[in-house]
Amino acid sequence: MTKTLCYILCSFVLLSCKEESKLKTMDDKKEVPFVWEAANLYFLLTDRFNNGDTSNDINFDRTQKPGKLRGFEGGDLKGITKKIEEGYFSDLGVNAIWMTPIVEQIHGGTDEGTGITYGFHGYWTKDWTAIDPNFGTKEDLKALVAAAHKRGIRILLDAVINHTGPVTPIDPVWPDEWVRTDPTCDYTSYDSTISCTLVKNLPDIKTESNDAVELPPQLVEKWKAEGRYEQEVAELDAFFERTGYPRAPRFYIIKWLTDYISEFGIDGYRVDTVKHTEASVWQEFRVECDFAFNQFKENNPDAVLDDNAFYLVGEVYGYGISAEKSYDLGGIPINYFDHAFNSLINFEFKYDAAQLDYESLFKKYTDAFNGPLKGFGVLNYLSSHDDGQPFDAVREKPFETATKLLLSPGTSQIYYGDESARPLIIEGAIGDATLRSFMNWEDVAVNTNTKSLLDHSQKLGQFRKNHPAVGAGIHQMITQSPYVFYRSYNQGDYQDLVIIGLDLPKGFKTLDVGRLFEDGSILRDAYSNQEIIVENGSVQIDSEFDMVLLESK
Repeated sequence: MTKTLCYILCSFVLLSCKEESKLKTMDDKKEVPFVWEAANLYFLLTDRFNNGDTSNDINFDRTQKPGKLRGFEGGDLKGITKKIEEGYFSDLGVNAIWMTPIVEQIHGGTDEGTGITYGFHGYWTKDWTAIDPNFGTKEDLKALVAAAHKRGIRILLDAVINHTGPVTPIDPVWPDEWVRTDPTCDYTSYDSTISCTLVKNLPDIKTESNDAVELPPQLVEKWKAEGRYEQEVAELDAFFERTGYPRAPRFYIIKWLTDYISEFGIDGYRVDTVKHTEASVWQEFRVECDFAFNQFKENNPDAVLDDNAFYLVGEVYGYGISAEKSYDLGGIPINYFDHAFNSLINFEFKYDAAQLDYESLFKKYTDAFNGPLKGFGVLNYLSSHDDGQPFDAVREKPFETATKLLLSPGTSQIYYGDESARPLIIEGAIGDATLRSFMNWEDVAVNTNTKSLLDHSQKLGQFRKNHPAVGAGIHQMITQSPYVFYRSYNQGDYQDLVIIGLDLPKGFKTLDVGRLFEDGSILRDAYSNQEIIVENGSVQIDSEFDMVLLESK
């Protein structure tokens, strides 16, 4: 044991660094804190998870026949709440849920060469101040957040500032002072990534502008028809008076998005298309998110879960953990963590999971979090809604997917259906639509293989949720063969320590734990659900599994 490791371990257990010192089981266990850097986050498409209210399945005459998996399919806020209340997420060890955008989408459909597509995914905004009725109502969102918070689950919504929805015959383009409609980005330079439209017919908000603009006439007309124009204008006036910001396009949208924080008490935002917007915008967004979150806490003291700050995780497409805090955008290095994001989505993880063995993978990540990324995080994923090259596209190794994702340092992102091997290749679906099929609830209910995978994911997920050391702790290998390691986490007066063994022999196995636990300590293997007593510096476990998850009893 190195002097540095010895110091860390001895600080953790509050004992001396003498060789004979062992970690004694603590009878006085403290409540497990919620740590974003260690969270087990579940990402779902609101429209594709669960249909809790069939009466809202069709709105705005969205009745044209869409391309395969390119129309609304009925998923909604009530459906998510139902699964929260049934304990589906809690059983999976999920303590944060990220939903795709729920704001009102364009009413029409558009053909991008793949058949008619509606805004089922939530990224084609028509009105940031309203919830799309296909997803539900403000009352539904309030009920969802309350149900989640009651169970210790945080809620992330998805923020889009970069663009409006496409233009259709019934969804007119926003005024020129608000958006640009060309050129289309070619991503060869900084300017051709930011000052352009992501794709054809996706109007780009002029986030660089500080010029005051009037409300779009179509929004004024809509609000008046809905009887809320005066209220919306009064709120905007108050916002601009308080902040002193110019009435520029980005500040309108920032106001509208942060209203969901102050009104509903959501815990964080996943932010879309980060690198396609000036980095300074995200610093401005951070300021207003923090203000709104503090305002909610002041106005709703009984609803405050803990003292965690508002959480922002950004989608900087192509960012990987090896880049540390600097992302190269057209030759310009940008630190998106600087007074903006707590975490970035880690597009590198799927490659690391495929190319590195367990120890190399875990060591790389613990070194990053205790070095250049200390105090920040990344969101690891192995499949997602817009990554056409997932780790396991054909679902041949779903158990390995769960193990690597849920035991790696960093925040884990379960993409809905990872835990049930929901198919990612759907015949007839083109492009990213194939990644977005409806959740396979029938398999969850009756398929034996699915139930086995779900059980595996639940054991790992609950272990991660119960032990911040798994995602945010210091990793150290104990023995290479059999492969056994520990994770230790120390924050304030809370300490956490776990020992994990992977690729072990099935049946009888012996693990060396004498460096960490004294003889007579009672441990529990959370995977096989059995108690073990430390004897002669080791534990002996007889189980049908090749994995051990040890925790203090």
